[in-house]
Amino acid sequence: MDQQWANRAESAEAAITQRHLKKLWLLPGTQLGVVAWPAVRRERWFTGVWHYWWQAHVLDCLVDAQLRDPSEARRKQILAQIRGQRLRNLGVVNDYYDDMAWLALAIQRADAVTGKTHRRTLEKLTGQLVDSWVPEDGGGIPWRKQDQFFNAPANGPAGIFLSRIDERLARAVKMADWLDATLIDPETHLVFDGIKAGSLVRAQYTYCQGVVLGLETELAARTGEPRHAKRVHRLVAAVAEHMAPKGVITGAGGGDAGLFGAITARYLALVATRLPGEDPADVTARETAKRLVLTSARSAWDYRQPVTGLPLFGPFWDRSAELPRPETDAPPPADGAVNSSQIPERDLSVQLGGWMLMEAAYRVEAGDPDVPPQA
Repeated sequence: MDQQWANRAESAEAAITQRHLKKLWLLPGTQLGVVAWPAVRRERWFTGVWHYWWQAHVLDCLVDAQLRDPSEARRKQILAQIRGQRLRNLGVVNDYYDDMAWLALAIQRADAVTGKTHRRTLEKLTGQLVDSWVPEDGGGIPWRKQDQFFNAPANGPAGIFLSRIDERLARAVKMADWLDATLIDPETHLVFDGIKAGSLVRAQYTYCQGVVLGLETELAARTGEPRHAKRVHRLVAAVAEHMAPKGVITGAGGGDAGLFGAITARYLALVATRLPGEDPADVTARETAKRLVLTSARSAWDYRQPVTGLPLFGPFWDRSAELPRPETDAPPPADGAVNSSQIPERDLSVQLGGWMLMEAAYRVEAGDPDVPPQA
C-alpha cells in the first residue's frame, strides 16, 4: 500500500513539474510555479501574478517529495524555489502575516532536508511573526499589516513554525491558547475564521481547522501538556462530523480556496503520525485522522482526469475533475484573496492541493511523522 501512494504522489509531482514549474525570467538557479495551466502570457512570465503563499506551498510539497524519495535533482529544485521566491518578492517580507508564516514553515522544513541553512531569512521571518503579537488589541497576530483582523490562517501556521523553535515555544503555546479561547465554536467545536474589532467572523473554513490541528499536535508532542491533546481529540471529531461527508474532506473551489482542504489533510496526517499517547482518545484521534486522509485521497484519485498520463485533480474530491481551457484574463484579486479561474482545475492551487493530499496519504500509510529538527 505504501508503494501505491508513493506512485500516486510521484505522478502528482510530475504533473505539477511538467505543467507549472519554470525558471523565473529565465534566470539560472531559480524556479516558481506558474499559477495556471493553460496559462496566459503574464502568468507564464510572473508579471503581475505569482501568488506568494501558493509558492510557499510549492516549496512545502517539494520537501514532502524529498522526504518520500530523496534526490539531488529535487534538492536543487528546492533551493531554486526559495531563490525564485526571494527574487520575485525582492526579499521575503510582505504585508501578509499568513503568507510569511507559510514561507517560514516551508523554508524551515527545506533546511532540514537539504542541509542548507537560510538562517538570516528565517530570523527575519521570525521577527515579523513574533513582533506582530498584539494581545492589547485583541490578538493574536493580524492577518496583514495595518489591519485589525486577527484570524486562524495567520496565527495557526505562525504558531506551528514557532513551536518548532525551542526558544519560541512559549509564544506558540500562547497563540494556541488564544485561538482556543477566542475562535472555537462552542456548538460545533470547529474553528471560526477570526475576530475583527471585537466581533467574530463566523465563517468556518477547512484550512482553519487544519492549522489549529497542526499547532495543537505539535504542542501536545513538545510540551506534554494534556490540554493540547484534548483539543486535538475534539477538533478531529468536529472535522469528521461537519467537514468530511462520507469521509471526504469538503472542497471549496479554486483560487486561494483550492488549497484549503489539502492544508487540512496535511495536518490531519500530522495528527495521525505525530500525536502522542495511547489513551483511547489518542488512538481514536489518530485513526480518524488517518481515515479522513486516505478516504479523501482515494476519492480524489478516483475522480481525477488523466491528461497525457498524468493526473489533473478537481477542486472537489468527490466529483469528477473537468479539463481546463485557456482563459484570456487571470482572475482578479478580491481584498487580498485570489479568485478562482472560470474552471477551477486551471489553478495551480487546485493541482497543488491534489499533490499535497497524495503526499499526506503516503505519509500516513508509511507512518512517517515528518517532523523537522528544532531550529
